[in-house]
Order: sequence, then structure tokens, then C-alpha cells
Amino acid sequence: MLVNELTAAAQTLEFFKESQIIVITAENHRLEASAVTGYLLPPPQFFSLNLRSHTWSTMTSPQLEWTLQTLLEQLNEDELKSFKSLLRALPLEDVLQKAPWSEVEEADGKKLAEILINTSSENWIRSATVTVLEEMNLTELCKMAKSEMLVWAVIAGEKEGRRNSMQKQSLVWKNTFWQGDIDSFHDDVIRRHQRFIPFLNPRTPGKLTPYTVVLHGPAGVGKTTLAKKCMLDWTDCNLSPTVRYAFYLSCKELSRMGPCSFAELISKDWPELQDDIPSILAQAQRILFVVDGLDELKVPPGALIQDICGDWTQQKPVPVLLGSLLKRKMLPKATLLVTTRPRALRDLQLLVQQPIYIRVEGFLESDRRAYFLRHFGDEDQAMRAFELMRSNAALFQLGSAPAVCWIVCTTLKLQMEKGEDPAPTCLTSTGLFLRFLCSQFPQGAQLWGALRALSLLAAQGLWAQMSVLHREDLESAGVQESDLRLFLDRDILRQDRVSKGCYSFIHLSFQQFLTALFYALEKEEEEDRDGHAWDIGDVQKLLSEEERLKNPDLIQVGHFLFGLANEKRVKELEATFGCRMSPEIKQELLRCKANLHANKPLSMTDLKEVLCCLYESQEEELAKVVVAPLKKISINLTNTSEMMHCSFSLKQCRDLEKVSLQVAKGVFLENYVDFEPDIEFESSNSNLKFLEVKQSFLSDSSVRILCDHITRSTCHLQKVEIKNVSPDTAYRDFCLAFIGKRTLTHLTLEGHIEWERTMLLLLCDLLRNHKCNLQYLRLGGHCATSEQWVDFFYVLKANQSLRHLHLSASVLLDEGAKLLYKTMTHPKHFLQMLSQENCVIGERVVNGGLQQCSITKRGCRYLSEALQEACSLTNLDLSLNQIARGLWILCQALENPNCNLKHLRLWSCSLMPFYCQHLGSALISNQKLETLDLGQNHLWKSGIIQLFRVLRQRTGSLKTLRLKTYETNLEIKKLLEEVKEKNPKLTIDCNASGATAPACCDFFC
Repeated sequence: MLVNELTAAAQTLEFFKESQIIVITAENHRLEASAVTGYLLPPPQFFSLNLRSHTWSTMTSPQLEWTLQTLLEQLNEDELKSFKSLLRALPLEDVLQKAPWSEVEEADGKKLAEILINTSSENWIRSATVTVLEEMNLTELCKMAKSEMLVWAVIAGEKEGRRNSMQKQSLVWKNTFWQGDIDSFHDDVIRRHQRFIPFLNPRTPGKLTPYTVVLHGPAGVGKTTLAKKCMLDWTDCNLSPTVRYAFYLSCKELSRMGPCSFAELISKDWPELQDDIPSILAQAQRILFVVDGLDELKVPPGALIQDICGDWTQQKPVPVLLGSLLKRKMLPKATLLVTTRPRALRDLQLLVQQPIYIRVEGFLESDRRAYFLRHFGDEDQAMRAFELMRSNAALFQLGSAPAVCWIVCTTLKLQMEKGEDPAPTCLTSTGLFLRFLCSQFPQGAQLWGALRALSLLAAQGLWAQMSVLHREDLESAGVQESDLRLFLDRDILRQDRVSKGCYSFIHLSFQQFLTALFYALEKEEEEDRDGHAWDIGDVQKLLSEEERLKNPDLIQVGHFLFGLANEKRVKELEATFGCRMSPEIKQELLRCKANLHANKPLSMTDLKEVLCCLYESQEEELAKVVVAPLKKISINLTNTSEMMHCSFSLKQCRDLEKVSLQVAKGVFLENYVDFEPDIEFESSNSNLKFLEVKQSFLSDSSVRILCDHITRSTCHLQKVEIKNVSPDTAYRDFCLAFIGKRTLTHLTLEGHIEWERTMLLLLCDLLRNHKCNLQYLRLGGHCATSEQWVDFFYVLKANQSLRHLHLSASVLLDEGAKLLYKTMTHPKHFLQMLSQENCVIGERVVNGGLQQCSITKRGCRYLSEALQEACSLTNLDLSLNQIARGLWILCQALENPNCNLKHLRLWSCSLMPFYCQHLGSALISNQKLETLDLGQNHLWKSGIIQLFRVLRQRTGSLKTLRLKTYETNLEIKKLLEEVKEKNPKLTIDCNASGATAPACCDFFC
């Protein structure tokens, strides 16, 4: 009786009434699966689910198969034989009668269940199973059979009616963005994520702890659709048989409710079920709660974990009840499915236990391509449009939402039909959305009031972080429903087909665009923006970092607002809608960005944000004003959009002095005909002095563009650093560009590459050129042959400008070292600083490669001889070379009065304690050495004591000493005090034990 009464009541109360709580079915005065289907099926944002006609004939449900198998497997061998015998005595259905009975006799419990499922109807199986178990006097199994199986007989009787209901519901889910019968297409998109949800699979093995599944992803990609599809699967008996009850909780609706108990929460729209709630909640292990849109609760951070409650009869605010459910304080054994946007994930992580996170990605690239082909019909037009969208990384990312794909296709197809070039439209998201909006209405439509009302609703909703607006929201904003009719007819705004008083925008990104339009439209004198129910911040607040952290959706609004500062776009809007755009908006944007410069130096994130906004505007004059204060920039380009943003504004940086560039792999793609790489610098910018390109993946064309600008007479670069770039040929091209560059004084070329002879020849041409004014040269990670080093050092003899040479991490064999040191002793050579940090100077070869090894006595002897021949070298860095025994040979050079060294760096050179006495003696006699770095060498106590005993007497000219000491040792501590007392001008750094060497220039400056 109750089943029939509830079914009638559901139909009377409008079967498809939208409710934030969905409860389905009843059994013996308790809700049970599918006897009552009070099921919410509002139109999904952007997916249309496949609700094909279901076949309700003899095909059995997975739950029945699972239950029957469970029952039969509990029978022992004798009981199973009796079951088969009694079964055969019953009137068999036709299919089972024709089946070989020998198979039945040989079958175990699992196989017997499979045979019955495949040959008999559901009703016969249920009736026969209960009858046979009763005859066998298996009381407990008979009770289980009745409890688990006969309830489905009630459901089966309702299936035909529910089939008709499902067909009606499919009309509600119909999506206007899909053309024709393409169920299989979006079915694939849904199934891609469904397979990761364990309780959607009836054969999923049981789990001791209940599941918590979190579906997360950006707006419009199908999270809600997937959650509701899960509910549909439950009504179709396609979930795990352990799920008997299912509740759908829509947070965007629940956020408007006042305090209540959890029992009231889940029975709000079904008051006649309140008496059954205790018995339902007593079976928490068999309940599925779908919590949809957790991010729409709009609660302060951390509020969900406060005041946790475990009593489902106690009155609490809705966020507290949901937080208690997610924290498993309330109904800890229930299964949970939660959907949310990324902004609520942090709070959710504090609540859920052992969750399964599933990122819902929406349309993949292949899905987007297929969608374009379906929409256009013409393959050439479709692929042209698709490539244009892909050239804009930000727009292409938005295309994971089907609604955005529909906007792009609709806009570009209309342009192509008119014979217009669609390429400029896809340069920016603002340009595309503006063209879409204007293309929906004829020019001169005089819809200023309606557009103003729509943009006001968008702004109020976005600031309140609401994606759904209700009739009372319209009333509080002073907006009439008639004002929105034109936008409803064109799918810009969508009215809920079930709950007519609810409205939502086509997609979050378009709501953000309309919010920017609210700021850009001129305000009427009598209009009071702050007189409405929701607070809308001004432009300065919109662009503030504080507000963006609280509401990340505001970030894209700022981009769109800059896009609407474009003069051409302003004219198009005014011509279409008869509206007036605010003349002050551009000045407001400039003031905000000026404050950004004034408050603090721009971080890389802030810089990317500024460049993105300026590119969105496509206004060169605006860009010139904003970037004018920039003197130096450091930027890491991770995609083609960032590269385009950077290029657009760099051309306007007339006073830029330093550029540091890092380019990720894939930003510059050769053979990409629709997009020509461009990292152009303004040719007239004569102030650019320092260019650094590091950790970058360049293309041949991008290297050519850079080299072309370097060779121009207007380029006055003084310092260039090229570090770890690819392809290897880039080093060769850069060297060619540097030849004859008179302004270049500092050059760094670092990267683990095999130097070809052409490269070394170009470097020699650079140093040999009469215009060469190079003073600093750093070569790192280079492998060259002895013959190639001969050519290089020969040129060094003739060069009179070079003062600093660094050969860090290079392979320099003993023969190369000999040539280098002979070069230093040339009478016309002016080299003052030499660094051989981490060089390989030796002759050992392992497996065809050069193994790093200590400088041999022979190598140290070459260096010592050079230092004693009155060479000009004043700075020497031998860090990371295992010279060890060669130290005493260097000490001989330090004792020679012809040695001009002022700074000596022996960081991590494996120096031994018994050479400290030689070093101390050399320091006493040397009158020129000012800085000595012995860091990262284990001199032990004995070595330090020997060194300090000598320094206690006299230190010569030494001013700075770095080494690791043992200050806890009383003798060393006493000697250190005596050394400082004797030499008050000497600075001793006793903590030089770091694992990383300080920069050579930092130590020697």
C-alpha cells in the first residue's frame, strides 16, 4: 500500500519537480531502490546523457545475479543437489526446459546462478528460489532470499511506468549544443570517467571502509552531469548491489537553506517520508550521498570543519551538517560522491578520509576536434577553426567545456559564411566572446538597458560566487524577467527547464566577460551601483591581489576588462547595442597598474599577469604606458600564449635594460605553419644592455630572430649569457652574431655540448676581430681536442682586451693546460682572472669518455711556472679540482715575488693537512695575496693548528681567509683569538663548509 501511495503522491507533486535532495524507492514502509522515483533531472550545463530506450524483458539486473550467486554459494554439496532436484520439479520456462540438464547437474553455485540468469525471467527466478529454499527448510537463507530478492519483484512491477518516466526525463537533459543523434559521442566522454568510480561497477569487490570519491575540475566540464548520471545508473540498478538508497544534495540549493537537522535536510521535499528516515539512516552502509557543487556553499575557509556534529536530529547550519557528513562524524559508513571546482579542494582535503580523487577533464583535444568536425560539416573549415582556437592556449584550455566549443564554432562558422577572416577573432578570448555576443543581434538594436541588466546580474553573481541566480535575486537587483528574454532565446542565459525561477549563464567564462562589461559600460547618473543586495567592488578592488585570492574567478574578469579597453571593440559594442562605454575605464586600469609598479618590484607571476592583460587589450598605446617603468624583466615562457604576450609588450619597452629569458620545451615548434615564432625586441631600443637565455628549448627560427636583432646597429648589448640551450647549433649561430659587436664586453657560453671545429673557429674569429672589446669570457662544459685548444690559445695571445677567462666544467687536458699557461706568460697578454672550476685536467679515459681526475704534478708545474714568470694574472680559481699533492708546487709560486696573484680560490680541492705548513710559509712571504678560499676542504685539527701557528706570527697582505674550523677545540679557539689579535684587518670565515660553492665573482669582488 505504501508503495502505491508514495508513487501517487510523487506524481501529484509534479514528478519532475527540481529538488536538491533525491530519494528513490520504498520497501515495507521504508524507501527502497526505485519503487518511487522522485528524481531530479534538470538540464545539465553542457553534456547530454544517453538515455536510450531500456529493455525490460527477461534481461535480469546485476543485483539479482549477485544475490542469487551469493545464496547458492552458501549451500554445501548435498544441499546444492537437493536444490537442483527440487528446482527441476517446478514448471520450468521454455529456455530452461530446452537447456541440457546435465550442465545444471554439474554446475557449482556460481555456474548455476549464471545458467538461471541466462535462461529464465527475473520473476520466475525469484519465485522459484524462495519456494525451493522453503521446501528445504533453510530458514535463514529463505529470509535472506525474501529480503534481498522479493523487493526487486516490487521494482519489476514498476519498471514499465518508470521506462516512460525515463523517456520524459531524457527530454529534460537534452542539450541545445548537440546537433543530431550523437549519443555515442558524449557517452564516450562520460564513460571515460565512470570507469574510475568503483561503486558504478556492480562487480566491484567489497571494501572494508566506505568509498569517498571526489570529482573535481573547472566549470562546465561535466562534474554535475557525471554525478547525475551516477544517480540514473542507480535507478537502472547499475550500481553496486550494496547501494540501496541514494540521496542527491545540490549545494547551490542547500546554501539558501537555514538551520535544520540532517533528517529534515534529506526529507525536505518528501515530508511523507519522515517516519522512514530512522530506518533508512540505520543502514548507512547501504546509502550513497551525492554532494554536488561543494564550492557553491560559499562558506569562509575552514568553516566546514568547525562545530562537527554526529547527531542527525540536531538543528545545525547546512554547512555544518555537510561538513559532518564528509568528515564521517555523521553516518560514517555511508558512500560519498562529491563534486567541486578546484577552489574548494583545500577545505575538502581537511575533511575527507582516504578519498579517491578523479579529475574531470571534459573534452580532450580529440573530443574538441571531433566536435568541430560535427558542427561545421566541412572538414577544411572545421580544421581551420580548430587550429585557430588551438593557437590561443587560454581559449583552447577553456574549450575543455563543450559550451565554449559551441561558442567558438558558432562564431567562426558565421564569420566564414560571411567571407570574413576569422583569424583576428581568435587572437584573444575577449575578441571571440565580443564577436559572439554582437553576432547574436542586429546592429542598432538599442538593447542598452537589457545588456546593462544582464551584466549587472553577472557581476553580482560572480562577486557572490554564485553560478545560479533565482527570481528573488533578479528582484533585488531591480531586473525584470522580460529584460532577459532576448538573451534566453539565444542561449546566452539559460532558464532551468524544471525550476523556472532559476537562471544560469552559458558558461562561467561568459559570465566573467559580462562582468567585465558591467565595469566598461557607462554608468547612468541616477544609478547607484552599491544600492543592490550584493556588494560589487570597484575596479581597484577587482584587480587587487587580496580579492583575487578570496575569489579566483575575478582574475579572468580583469583580463576581459583590459580587452574591452580596445577602441575597435568599444565601437562594435556601441554600434550593436546603442550603449555608451565608460571613457574613464582606461584611466582606471592605468592607475591600478601604476600602483602595482610603485608598491613593489614585479615578481614573475605579476609580470605574466600584466603582460597577459596588455595582450588581451591589443592596444599598443596602452601597453607603452604600462611597461614604460620597466628596466629589467625575468620571465619563464611555458606556452605559446605567454610567448605572444611577452612579444607584444616587449616591443613597447623602450627603456628596458635587462632581459632574462627561459623557454620551456614545445613553446617554439618548427613546421607549425599557422604560427610563426616571434620573440621580437624593439629594434630602436638602444638601452638593452644585458641578455640572458638559460635552460631554454629554442627553434632554429627563434634563434635566427634573436641573432638578427643582435646584429643590428641599434642593438647595444654589453653582456650576454647563453646557458644550457638547445639545439646545440644555437651556440654557433650566436657566436656568428657576436663577431664584430663592439659593445659586447661580457660573454658566457655554457652547456654540456661537444664542440665542433666550426664552433671553435667562430669563437676564435670573435676574439681575433679588430672590433672585439670582450673583457670577460666564460666557457662551461665544453669538450675540445688538444688541437682545438691550440687554435683557441693562439688567438688569446693576440687578444688585448680579455681580462677574465673562466673555463668551468671544461675538459682541458695536460697539453691544453700547458698551452694555456704559456699563453698567460706572453708579454702582451693582459689576462687578470683565470677560473678552472671543476675542470678535468688529466689524461685518464674510461669507457671512451674523460673521467674527472686530480691535476697532476705536471699540470700544477705548468701553472706554477706561469705564475712565477711575472704574468698579469691576479685572480685564480681552481675549485672542484682534486689537486691535493699539487698544492706544495703552487706554494712555490706564491713564495716567488714575481707572482701577482691577489685572489686564490681552492674550494673543495681535497687539500691535505700535511701541506698546511707549506701554505702557511707561503702566506708569510707573499706580499700580494689578499683573498684565500680553502672552503669545503677537510684540513682536520692538525692542519688548522699548523696554519694558525704560522698566521699568528705574520700574515703578509692577506685580508680574507675562508675555511672550516673546529671552534670547540680549545687549542684552535685560542690560536684563532691570537691570530685575530695579531692581524686585526684579517677577516676569517670559519664556517666555509657549505655543499655549494659561492659564485666566483661574489668571492673575488
